Amino acid sequence: MSRTPLSALIAATLLCATAQASAQQAQPDFPDGPGKQTFVNLCGGCHDINRVRLGYTPEGWRTVMRMMLNFGVPVPQGEIEPLTQYLIANFPERPRPAAVIIAGPVEAAIKLWQVPTPGSRPHDPLATRDGAIWYTGQLSGKLGRLDPKSGEIKEYPLKTPQTGPHGLVEDKDGNIWFTGNHMSLVGKLDPKTGDVTEYKMPDPKAKDPHTIAIDGNGMVWFTAQNANKIATIDPNTMAIKEYALPNAASRPRRLALTPDDAVWYADFSRGYLGRLDLATGEHKEWPSPSGPQSQPYGIVFTKGALWNNESGAKPNTIVRFDPKTEKFQSWAIPGGGDIVRNMSVTRDGNPVTANSLVNQVGLVEVK
Repeated sequence: MSRTPLSALIAATLLCATAQASAQQAQPDFPDGPGKQTFVNLCGGCHDINRVRLGYTPEGWRTVMRMMLNFGVPVPQGEIEPLTQYLIANFPERPRPAAVIIAGPVEAAIKLWQVPTPGSRPHDPLATRDGAIWYTGQLSGKLGRLDPKSGEIKEYPLKTPQTGPHGLVEDKDGNIWFTGNHMSLVGKLDPKTGDVTEYKMPDPKAKDPHTIAIDGNGMVWFTAQNANKIATIDPNTMAIKEYALPNAASRPRRLALTPDDAVWYADFSRGYLGRLDLATGEHKEWPSPSGPQSQPYGIVFTKGALWNNESGAKPNTIVRFDPKTEKFQSWAIPGGGDIVRNMSVTRDGNPVTANSLVNQVGLVEVK
């Protein structure tokens, strides 16, 4: 058993936080056309309006519109289609690095299930002890439970509108805990009854609760979105120790722990897989197969290897890295896979995913 003091709660990166005042300032060079005024009026309300310049495929923009409507953006019914067509016409998907598929010794098959609510934006997955796969519907305000054997999916609505559920964890009684990223709360869902209990942040500065975990004593821990550092928390003394990564441009998103007390991370901004030895502070990196723009994101350790995804590659990939041989193997996610933001592991050691932009939950069956 690892002796690392709750280092799974260590924090990663400041994700897309932008002041609303600046977000609403439209730039003067947006193209003219039907739908522009609706776009300028509404699409900067909760994020930087210039993010549209990143672009999507036509189907991607339709999914984004469903997400916006789920989250309560007040687009008049008659303006939904003109706005959608404006976005499709003027902000196509930018070129993305082609996925590099590397053959290797392991056989794996990827299964996918479409979640019931369009534009749900499944964010974090969780494989539970009963064999189910849960997910957070971040923009639908729901938690979902998939039975991989039958394919049946049940969704549970949360209490507070626009909760923005993010991280997930299961307690010893089978309750599902989640972070309410948008409403600054931590919540608990009882799957037997569907009852939801909410706990608001005691400190107004603790916004955007992010990743959640439960330690061996039943204590619930969570992170808020922080700056570019990795740190450990000693649950006995509450002492925090920080580790600075050598490259100032590093932006680790998710983390995985290995039995040798090392922390592995996916460096989203630079396209690297990294390893930090907590005992010595030694640090080592490997370039992700699809290159510096591949945007590795979710990561887990299972079956003796690191498994992560490349969220910037076209199509997205599932990547396996053997720490003994230091070799990669990769698979294309069927249908494109956009975007796996986190991963979990089943009782059998198989990685599970939630694929936000294609509204899917996935299972990697390692043979």
